[in-house]
Amino acid sequence: MRKTLILFTIFFSLLLSGCSLLEDVNQSLDYVTEATEYINTWNDFGQEAPQMIQEAIGNPEVKAELEETLAVMLTEIEDFSQTEVPVIAEDIHQQVVDQSEQIKELIESNMTNGEVALEKLENSQLLQKINELTELVNLLEDLGV
Repeated sequence: MRKTLILFTIFFSLLLSGCSLLEDVNQSLDYVTEATEYINTWNDFGQEAPQMIQEAIGNPEVKAELEETLAVMLTEIEDFSQTEVPVIAEDIHQQVVDQSEQIKELIESNMTNGEVALEKLENSQLLQKINELTELVNLLEDLGV
């Protein structure tokens, strides 16, 4: 009877630790998916931004659209920085947050009262910083494998 109880306890412990491991893996995969989507959003914006900035110089409607897009992107930075991060992804997450904060500072330094200074934005390092952020997707893909 005692041996049966010990075996049952060991089996139950292994089963519970297996569930915990599965939960950790699912959390990691969920994080990788969320972070990849976040970075892909920045990648898409980085590809559209140069043309949008050029068009905004002569078109107030495009300028308003750009300002609205930048405001949304600033909100996404804040939201992503609050993401729950699995332990295995803490270093990568910190790198993404650091790059995002640099992008946020560049955007905010080129905006006054929600209005973007197009010439300053065009000459800023915004696109370079977005490219640096999008390069982190490779680290995420390695984590997700």
